[in-house]
Amino acid sequence: MYPPVHHVIGRNERYKVSLNHGEIGDLTFVNRYGCNQDYCQDALSAIPSAGNAVEGKFTVAYALEPGLKIGPKEPFSGEIMAFSSSSEGTFGQWANVSNRYLGLKFDIKGKTHYGWLRLTVRLSGHARITATLTGYAYETIPNKAIIAGKTKGPADSVEPSNTALTMPTPERARLGSLALGAPGLSIWRREECLT
Repeated sequence: MYPPVHHVIGRNERYKVSLNHGEIGDLTFVNRYGCNQDYCQDALSAIPSAGNAVEGKFTVAYALEPGLKIGPKEPFSGEIMAFSSSSEGTFGQWANVSNRYLGLKFDIKGKTHYGWLRLTVRLSGHARITATLTGYAYETIPNKAIIAGKTKGPADSVEPSNTALTMPTPERARLGSLALGAPGLSIWRREECLT
C-alpha cells in the first residue's frame, strides 16, 4: 500500500499517521520548540503508538537510505529524529536530510507489519526544524520485510544491509537533552557513561 502525501510538520506541531488508515494512529510526529532566557531548542521525534516501534537504537531513529530492508532482524528502539539547540548544536541522524526513510513496525489486528515513511528534514539556523512527510508504504503480508522506498513488487532483492549503518557519535547535549523528557534523559545518561 502506497499513498503519496505532502504534509509539513512545523514548529510545535503534532501529526498523527496511520499507515493502513485505521482508526488509531500508528505513529505521531512531534516537533517541540521552546526558549528560555539562555537558549532555544527544537526536537523532532517519531512517537510510536503502544505496541509499535520505530527503527533505530538507543532512542535514535535511523534515517534510512533507499533500498535498505526494514524487517524483523532490525533494531526497533528509535524515537528522536533531530534535536537542535542554540547553545548546544545538533544531534540525530535526521539533521538536514532529503528523502530518507523512517522504518516502522506496527500492528494490524494482532499481526506485525513493517512499513516506511519518507521525509525531508531541514534545520534553519539553530533550533528551527521543519519536516516534510512525502509518502509512506507498508507490507500487507504480516512479518514480511519491506524495502525502504519500494512501492510494489517483491522484497527479495536487496543490495545494502541495515547492519552496515553506523551510528554517529552523539554530540554532547547536556541540559538541552533533559528538556526532551524521558528520551533526553537516556541521551544524557549515555553521555555520562561515555565520558
